[in-house]
Amino acid sequence: MRIGLGSDVHQLVIGRKLILGGEKIPYKLGLLGHSDADVLVHAICDALLGAAGLGDIGEYFPDSDPKFKNINSLKLLIQINLLLKKKGLGLINLDAVIFAQAPKISPFKQAMQKNIAKALEVAVDCINIKATTTEGLGLIGKGEGIGAQCVVLLEQLSN
Repeated sequence: MRIGLGSDVHQLVIGRKLILGGEKIPYKLGLLGHSDADVLVHAICDALLGAAGLGDIGEYFPDSDPKFKNINSLKLLIQINLLLKKKGLGLINLDAVIFAQAPKISPFKQAMQKNIAKALEVAVDCINIKATTTEGLGLIGKGEGIGAQCVVLLEQLSN
């Protein structure tokens, strides 16, 4: 069994859509980034890559490559799932937390879990997503950004 940890933070700005877990969240601000800036999916990608000993998301999908401009991060997650399969690894479970002062995340958690489970080809009950605020502290608490952390457990699949 292999454990991986991933995290990501992006700045909130005017003029961008807010995408978390592959879901468009109605909000006045969106996350700034080269791709769709989905911090949750980016944290998941890094956790999976870390558990597999495959580096980090920037090594596979650099922000200097124009082909990844505004890409749906779930497409990146699907590619990472293919890398895991090539190594003979499968997801046992994933536990993630989103840090956001606003908007409220809970109405969208189930849809996010379904999106992520579909991309990783696992049952929805293998995916857990939580959300919390930072009680007004730091850049997240001031509403300047959103962050996410994820831990995953992988197993070696039998051939």
